Amino acid sequence: MEAAGEAETKGSASPPPPDSQTAAVVEAEGDVDERDRYSREIKAGLHPLKHKFVFWYTRRTPGVRSQTSYEDNIKKIVEISTVEGFWVCYCHLARPSSLPSPTDIHLFKEGIRPLWEDAANCNGGKWILRFKKIVSGRFWEDLVLALVGDQLDYGDDVCGAVLSIRFNEDIISVWNRSASDHKVLYLQRNVFANVVQILVDDTSSALLGCDGSEGLDQVYI
Repeated sequence: MEAAGEAETKGSASPPPPDSQTAAVVEAEGDVDERDRYSREIKAGLHPLKHKFVFWYTRRTPGVRSQTSYEDNIKKIVEISTVEGFWVCYCHLARPSSLPSPTDIHLFKEGIRPLWEDAANCNGGKWILRFKKIVSGRFWEDLVLALVGDQLDYGDDVCGAVLSIRFNEDIISVWNRSASDHKVLYLQRNVFANVVQILVDDTSSALLGCDGSEGLDQVYI
């Protein structure tokens, strides 16, 4: 099992889940808001995404201890809800190869913070992929496009993804809502393993692991 990162450890108590009736009301209100958003964006001649997304980033200075909490260090970059809006924003984001270490870029569905304490994440886990830097940027872009384009198998179970720029390697993680559905997790593992196998060549390597679900081993590719 891959250990969670320093700032990602599940250590805080999570708020109790809402009762089923309250959750149903909130979900129904959310569906109405989404339908209204679709209507507005289509009338404007745009192409709405299935889910709205938010880009976030975290930047830490190596060797400097900060009194700022991990949550306060996470800064929102931009919200996106349409294909057009995504490309306008994405084309202006720095490429992974140009980012200093350590930096984290987060892409999560709107309403889900990139924190384990968030209600959508507290019962979940994450797939972790470790790359040599030469291939991480390409996989991250493919993953971002698949996520916003709703092309991932069991994508409704995915909360978001994180690119962690480090000195010797880059780490990509995909966060899931549930760590207990092993069938879904195994199917997701096969998808990621197949994609990674396409990207790496004979001189590169990647490591696929899972944090938050017992019984799923790391896969070396």
